[in-house]
Amino acid sequence: MPASLTAYLWLKGGYPGLPGFSCPLRALTGIPCPSCFLTRATCASLRGDFSSAIKLHAFGPLLAVGLVIWSLAALRRRRLGLGGIQAWHLAATALALGAYWALRLVFSYGLGLEGFLAFPALIDLSAFATG
Repeated sequence: MPASLTAYLWLKGGYPGLPGFSCPLRALTGIPCPSCFLTRATCASLRGDFSSAIKLHAFGPLLAVGLVIWSLAALRRRRLGLGGIQAWHLAATALALGAYWALRLVFSYGLGLEGFLAFPALIDLSAFATG
C-alpha cells in the first residue's frame, strides 16, 4: 500500500490531471490549510524537482523521503506499520506544521507584503504541473 501511494504521487507529478482531493478549508473559506500544496510539493520532490517543491511547501521533500522509507520498510517487512513512532513524534510534527502554517498566513495575509506570497495560490501553478 505505501509503495502504491508513493508511485501514484510520483505519477501525479508528471500527470497532474490524475484525480486527487481538493482542500475543503480553502474551498469554503479561501484560507489555505496547513497541508495546502503539500501533495504538489511531495510530487515534485519524488520527481527530483526540489526547488519547486520548497516553493510549494517546505514539508514536501521531508514527506517524500518519509514515503520512500515507509514503502521500502513495508516491502521488506511485509507489514504496513513502521514501528518506533511515538506520540511525541506526532505532536512535534503537528506543532512544526502548525508553526509553518502560521508563518505562511502572516506573510501572505497579515503583513500585506506585495510580491511576497508564502502560499502559491495566487501565482501561476502551470510551471509546477510539467513533468
